[in-house]
Order: sequence, then C-alpha cells, then structure tokens
Amino acid sequence: MRYLIKFSYDGSNYCGYQVQPGLHTIQEKLEMAATKINNDIKTNVVSTGRTDKGVHALSQYAHLDIDVMITPYKLKRAMNSNLPDDIHVINAWRVRDDFHARFNVVKKEYHYVLNTGEYNPIERNYAYQYNYKLNIDKMNEAIKYFVGKHDFRAFVTENENKENCVRTIEDAYIEKDISNPEKYVFKFIGDGFLRYQVRNMVGLLFKVGQEKIEPSTVKEILESKSRKKNGVTAPSEGLYLVNVVYSNLDDFIIKE
Repeated sequence: MRYLIKFSYDGSNYCGYQVQPGLHTIQEKLEMAATKINNDIKTNVVSTGRTDKGVHALSQYAHLDIDVMITPYKLKRAMNSNLPDDIHVINAWRVRDDFHARFNVVKKEYHYVLNTGEYNPIERNYAYQYNYKLNIDKMNEAIKYFVGKHDFRAFVTENENKENCVRTIEDAYIEKDISNPEKYVFKFIGDGFLRYQVRNMVGLLFKVGQEKIEPSTVKEILESKSRKKNGVTAPSEGLYLVNVVYSNLDDFIIKE
C-alpha cells in the first residue's frame, strides 16, 4: 500500500535531506521510522526533492510503500513517535500505487529569509544574518528578471553540463517581514528548482543590493548560461521549502 506524507523539519542539525553514508540526514530518519512501522522491512521514502545541509521545510511531501494494515492517522502518529523532535509528520493519506511524490509535482515555493539589522544569535540557523543595509528596491527590480521560462544553467553550481536546466518561475519578489522592518523574505514560486538554484539567485541579488552590479546585469548573466559569470551562493540557513502543489491530488487519494 502506498501512502503520502506531508512533513516539516528543522534542517539545522542535518547534512541535507538525501541519505549519505555515515551522515545524519532527514531521509535516513524517515526511513528508520517507516522501516520500524513496516515490521522491520527496509522501507524507502521518496520525497518531492532534496534540500541541502541546513535548509528547512515547512511543507515537504514523500511517498512510501508499506505492507502492514494501518490507517493514515495511525501512520502519522506512529511516524511521529519514531522521529526526532526536529522532524514532524503533519498529515498522511492512502494514495494509488501510480502516485509519485516527485513526478506529480506541478509547483514549489521557496522562501529565503534575510536579516539586515542587528545580529540575532537566536535566529542564526533560521535567517541569514547579513547585518548590513542593502538596496532592496534595486534587488526587487533585479529579481523580476528571473520570472518566466528560462535556462537557469548560470545558477547551477554542481553541473554546468546538465542537459535540462530549463525551469519556469511563476513569480519572484521580496517582502519586508511584518514583525521586523530590517528582515526581508525572498519568495520564489515555480514548476521546479535545480540544486542550489535559489541560493545562487539570492547570492547574485546580494551583489545588486550591495550596488556592485546593476539590476540589468542579472538578465545578462541569466542569458549567458555560464556559472562563471555569477559565482556567489547564499548561505543555506535562510532557505525554506514552504509549499508543494500536486496535479489532481484528490484523484489519487483513496478514501477510507
């Protein structure tokens, strides 16, 4: 039987989502919990995608196949009983066997949190403590160049030769945090994101905010399709996966 789980996590103490030998990861903890529930049969957990070391998720999804008879509610309770406090299953559903947590995704939303005010040690793992003023107006002008369908090869750190770097960003903008006028949230909504793409885009926007480059330079770098033109990756602690949208999810959910 296939289940879909929605979960959140604090990525501060993990080496990213994906299983890595000898390292603590989110996937490792989820699979350990699922395996225990599944009568100690090794159980794979397939998520919407990977997040990097230190990145957080408010709304992440994954599917898993287990053989034991269990209701979605009891699966949620059992998973949480076997997970550390910094990972939490929010909900669970029975889904059809042809549902796939990654391939059925049509939209994702990432936020990047930036503090330009006084250093805050309490939030050091939850917002990038830049702690200097930036030209936010110019950054908001520059971020609009990312909107639309583009080849984002210039913002892929790991592999410039990746065959398909084309993604569509539906919206991108910067908002002031309502609780702190010196804190800003960068919001990106799109059909998918490449590894490090959001952090690399934000890193370039920092250069605009520092007035080292003009907003129009973002367009030039995007069109160059060369990572060598950019070269800046924003720290991971400010990044959050906040929403995932599926196509026709209700059609895949099995009503109990």
